[in-house]
Amino acid sequence: MQRANRTGPKFSRRGVLKSSLIVGAAAALPTSQNTAQLVGEVRASDNAYATQYQFASYSQDEYGVFMHGVASGDPLPASVILWTRVTPEPGALPGSQLGGPVQVDWEVAVDPEFTQVVRRGSETTDASQDHTVHVDPFGLNPRTTYFYRFHALGFTSPVGTTKTAPAPTEAVDQLNLAVCSCANFESGYFQGYQDIADRAALGEIDLVVHMGDYLYEFASGEYPGKHGVVRTHTPMHTIRTLSDYRQRYGAYRRDASLQAAHGAVPWVVTWDDHEIADDAWEGGAKNHAQTDGDWYSRRDAAMQAYLEWLPVRGTSPSRGGKIYRSLSFGTLAEIHMLDLRSYRSAPGQFLPASRTDASRTIMGSEQFAWLHGRLSYSPATWDLIGTSVMMAPLNLKPLDRSVAKPLADMVGIDLGGTPVNVDQWDGYVADRQRLLASLKGNTVFLTGDIHSEWANHIEFNGEVVAAEFVCSSISAPNIDDLMGLPQDSQLAQLAESVVLEHNPHISHVDLDAHGYALATITESSVSMTWMRVNDVEVAGSPVSPGPTVSFDGSQLG
Repeated sequence: MQRANRTGPKFSRRGVLKSSLIVGAAAALPTSQNTAQLVGEVRASDNAYATQYQFASYSQDEYGVFMHGVASGDPLPASVILWTRVTPEPGALPGSQLGGPVQVDWEVAVDPEFTQVVRRGSETTDASQDHTVHVDPFGLNPRTTYFYRFHALGFTSPVGTTKTAPAPTEAVDQLNLAVCSCANFESGYFQGYQDIADRAALGEIDLVVHMGDYLYEFASGEYPGKHGVVRTHTPMHTIRTLSDYRQRYGAYRRDASLQAAHGAVPWVVTWDDHEIADDAWEGGAKNHAQTDGDWYSRRDAAMQAYLEWLPVRGTSPSRGGKIYRSLSFGTLAEIHMLDLRSYRSAPGQFLPASRTDASRTIMGSEQFAWLHGRLSYSPATWDLIGTSVMMAPLNLKPLDRSVAKPLADMVGIDLGGTPVNVDQWDGYVADRQRLLASLKGNTVFLTGDIHSEWANHIEFNGEVVAAEFVCSSISAPNIDDLMGLPQDSQLAQLAESVVLEHNPHISHVDLDAHGYALATITESSVSMTWMRVNDVEVAGSPVSPGPTVSFDGSQLG
């Protein structure tokens, strides 16, 4: 596959922050080895792509009308959401509003041959739901593996595998999670998802926890990979309307690796900003201008498409609903998924007074009250809090002052001279303090967003009260991509050393690996192993384990 030229790239806020780390590290290099020399360390020859993604507008293969696979999510002890989409005729593609009502039959069995069907039923879908189907088949047994499939218009869907949650009082020895986020279609292949599917098939993963940026809203070419656009967005323009968002989800869900991961194991998801627009907040977004139309119409359309295309048990905040929710896994763990976009205050300024303003919120009062209540009465050994943006503070103050001007241009400098990412919890310090004050111990934050690996311990009033694990991106650009560097360049390693030296609460950071992470929860500890894709621009690239970091209960509150 020939790589497209990079023309007019859009550096997202995450990319800008990471670029600031690189610039700061470059200032520490000997004068004989400057940034320009390191940027020249690109690989000498192109890799030939193993395969090229082909978007089929309509495919009458063995699964016929079930072009977008199957999925499951939000497992309860007696049920789990089952999902599919039907393409009833060649023109009835996602977002088209074409095609009439379709009856879709579904089955749940305890064996993949469906000789022992335990639940079955029918649903009707139509263009008002983009021909998606959500089933909540109560009456299942706790902690049981089930197989499910759909029938419509003479075709049968692929068979999906799912698993219900343990009963609330059941003792569970171990829970294995795949934690992932940030899948940019144009910058690479989804090999991390394929590895999740393969490991789930071997029984190594119980649940996928997706921390947001399931897709990206940018126009084609605005946010490419290291060597340009790997495969082109559908539609090619910035998505703004309900039809646009539906089309983009439809294109993503034609990816074989993403279909495989959805069909192999249940998912628990939340959204971040790119499911709507970059740096979204309650009343707008950085990537939303007056020429993009009414903000609330765009937000509502994005939320509707998300809830249509994901197997989530939730309703749109734009209609008075919510997607923040808790899921229990026996006595071992509760997972609390937060929504940090629907209720947050407008982005603050880069002044300490703005960041600590008690009137500003990232959670909203109702969500905070809900989470405080859940944490107060949770009977589980571990509380796992899904937060789409990083909780831990990040001190970049030691960076060389000579880079203050470019950092101010790209990120912003507060009055203390510190580069600040005000889109994370660092921009909502008062809300962070309120939340940390409510923790009762054995709390771990699971985080995505910043396309890099982090392991942090979280302090409050001088004591460690929680841990945080941050997964890297499935494919969205990180430091080596943005700077045109090979992985693990000297410049990236220097930036990592600056972070570790001046942030004693951070025990691991890697700024340029792609992939996902495996979290293992037991009665005594929570650990994370980062799974790294060798090259996201190469289809079928190998995935291998990186480091493992563990926290035990005695360390946390």
